[in-house]
Amino acid sequence: MEFLSDLWGFLKERKKFWLAPVIIVLLLLGILLVIGGGSAVAPFIYTLF
Repeated sequence: MEFLSDLWGFLKERKKFWLAPVIIVLLLLGILLVIGGGSAVAPFIYTLF
């Protein structure tokens, strides 16, 4: 959780709020790949890519 608070502090301090959607999309893609790697939903996720 400290990483997230440091990241938010950096974004707020440097006025780089445009990076927030990029980070969110990357996190969602990472979560999708982790979940899709070992589940029964994997064939359906891989057809998206």
